[in-house]
Amino acid sequence: MADLGKILLGLGLVMVVLGGILLLAGNSAGKVPWLGRLPGDISIERENWRFYFPLGTSILLSVVLSLLLWLFSRR
Repeated sequence: MADLGKILLGLGLVMVVLGGILLLAGNSAGKVPWLGRLPGDISIERENWRFYFPLGTSILLSVVLSLLLWLFSRR
C-alpha cells in the first residue's frame, strides 16, 4: 500500500504542476491550443445548442498514457 500512496502523490504533484503551467500560459480558459480539435472529434452545432465529443482526443490521450504507464511499470 505504501507504493500505491507514493504513486498517487506523484500523480497529484504532476497534476498540480500541469495545472499551474496552464494557468500561467494565459490562453483562453486554460485550454491547450492543439488539444481538443483533432480529427475524429465529433462536433455538432445547431442554432440553440452545441454538442462536442472529443473521441480522437480521448483515443490519443489513452494511447499516450498507456505507453507511459507501460514504460514506468517495466522496472
